Amino acid sequence: MSFVCQYCDRSFIKETTLAVHVCEQKRREQERNEVGVHLGFQAYLKFYDYTQGSSRLKSWNEFAKSPYYRAFVKFGRYCVGLRAVNPVRFMDWLLKNNKKIDYWCKDAFYTEYLIGYLRVEAVDDALARAIEYGIAWQESTSNPAHDCLRYGNSNAICHAVTTGKISPWVIYNSESGQKFLNSLDQTQIAMIWCYIDSDVWQKKFNDYNADQAYAQEILKQAGW
Repeated sequence: MSFVCQYCDRSFIKETTLAVHVCEQKRREQERNEVGVHLGFQAYLKFYDYTQGSSRLKSWNEFAKSPYYRAFVKFGRYCVGLRAVNPVRFMDWLLKNNKKIDYWCKDAFYTEYLIGYLRVEAVDDALARAIEYGIAWQESTSNPAHDCLRYGNSNAICHAVTTGKISPWVIYNSESGQKFLNSLDQTQIAMIWCYIDSDVWQKKFNDYNADQAYAQEILKQAGW
């Protein structure tokens, strides 16, 4: 009697040997529920829908056996490690801009996507990420969340701006955001300028007065 791996059809004399055996397809099945793998699968589905207009939804097994599996999973894990803002929209952006899958993990692509996305996202989403950032800062410093821009490390906040955690919706529409801006040196301003370009954002606020007033009121009530 032999024991056969259901993934690669390799046979073993002992059941215990089969139990510890890990082939590529078995490994892929074992990592199926990882967040990065799940995002990779979503990207795979979008890729085929966008490039081939396939009316038939690809299955997990097709993905697991695809020669592109590693590339898509690498991208999914990249998004997780990066804590990418709206990774599904990022996938759409990559596809619409005809970026090759081998280069989807380039930081330059994510930066380009993020700058554009921050300018069109819903104000509620921008405020929610800032609140999350403030809560995380509170947990690490034991200071009130609404003081994160007033008393937080300016370099850390600049990084938060370049990763989308702190949006221009917050910086330009809160007292603490203005305080943060006034505290920056020229190097720090240069670091974040493409994300907070005042000409772009002033036009945005002029076009969406109600959203700006809403952001100001929410941030004021929250103590920002």
